[in-house]
Amino acid sequence: MSGAEGGGPAVDAVVWDFGGVFMASPFEAMRQLAEDRGIPHELAIEVLFGSYDADTDHPWHRAERGELDVVSARDQIREIGRGHGHDLDLFELMRYLGGGAVNEAMVELVRRVRAAGVRTAVLTNNIVEAKDMWRGLVPVDELFDVIVDSSEVGMRKPNPAIYHHTLAELGGVEPERAAFLDDYPGNVAAASAIGMIGILVELDATPAIAAVDALLT
Repeated sequence: MSGAEGGGPAVDAVVWDFGGVFMASPFEAMRQLAEDRGIPHELAIEVLFGSYDADTDHPWHRAERGELDVVSARDQIREIGRGHGHDLDLFELMRYLGGGAVNEAMVELVRRVRAAGVRTAVLTNNIVEAKDMWRGLVPVDELFDVIVDSSEVGMRKPNPAIYHHTLAELGGVEPERAAFLDDYPGNVAAASAIGMIGILVELDATPAIAAVDALLT
């Protein structure tokens, strides 16, 4: 990927996920929990998060849409786990997440994107109870023109509607003129399906950062 022919950025906006992009991935935390508990990683995801390639009525999905408080979600998730023969506690997973360090290289990328005159947004699947926590980890109001929290708008990735909503909030940016970064392949695929430039952020974020930089020149 490279900038537009004739000079100037190839995009009008860049949209970032938050967890797993600026902070440690919750899916890696879940992998560690599953390993410590001696259960398959895929089963831990199914119980705790539901199918993350879809937008369903799983308790975690409902919490991320702001329809269910986190305590109720925890209770319902434990019932799902017991149905699989395991007692999996959502709050135990949160302890695995810990605080963690901010990916400062990703923060600096946002600053470069803004300096290039490209609009910025963060699009996060999150819960109401975590609002103050995640927003306090990086200077979101300074870095992003638009902040879309699933629990506030009642939609969550990978529902195409939340991507279109974000682009509309950015001033009606066309999908093909926007890049989207996320650590979960299903969310990247959903963005690509509506025409956005999908960029997967892996444990080593260097290739993703380079891909965005290439769009600026």
